[in-house]
Amino acid sequence: MASEAKTKSTPLIKAYLVLYNLAQLAGWAYIYVQLVMHYFVYDRSLQTLWSQLGTTTYFFQMLSCLEVVHAMIGIVPSNVAITFFQVFGRCMVVAGAIDATPTGQQSPGLPLALFCWSLTETIRYSYYVCHLLLSSVPSLLVWLRYTIFIPLYPCGFLGELLCGYWAQSHFGETGKWSVVLPNRFNFSFSFYYFVWIMAICYLPLFPQMYLHMFAQRRKVLGRAGQQKAAKSH
Repeated sequence: MASEAKTKSTPLIKAYLVLYNLAQLAGWAYIYVQLVMHYFVYDRSLQTLWSQLGTTTYFFQMLSCLEVVHAMIGIVPSNVAITFFQVFGRCMVVAGAIDATPTGQQSPGLPLALFCWSLTETIRYSYYVCHLLLSSVPSLLVWLRYTIFIPLYPCGFLGELLCGYWAQSHFGETGKWSVVLPNRFNFSFSFYYFVWIMAICYLPLFPQMYLHMFAQRRKVLGRAGQQKAAKSH
């Protein structure tokens, strides 16, 4: 995850962060445009949505695992725990619930999740690129960065839950990624129950992360308002 504040770094690290965020910006903007065109230009259905956007979505979502590394090694001042849960949760939905199951790919939550993810990430990475390259980020982009999450975050979370719910039947019926007894290790593991446990554990984390974003919003937009007021005097 890119810095919420200007990061003191070497030119090489800054160049890397600029390239990383530009790549993510291009990827999620492409997904957003293709999603809109899928329904409103090509008039295609949910049946073909993942086949059109799945590879791109999978790649850029897995690429975001680097953001946990960025936070851990300190090249950005992001909270490691929050970054991990945000990235891990999304990766589980994309790789486990959607890409791995035909039922997840047909979930009504898929277009909702893709819309919320792609629009949010396009704005977020635009903000990060400007933050790294410009002396100040355009005020409209700052406002969007810290406001658009209010409707999109819970809607995206609902889409993720729907994808997980549609996917669990496939794991239950096929036993995919589960380990059953007897086996040489005398060990059993049910991915079906693992999906349910992850969903239940993730529910109490959502309010915490949502409220964290509101706290960030108050801090950033409140500071921006104070600066404008100071300049007007």
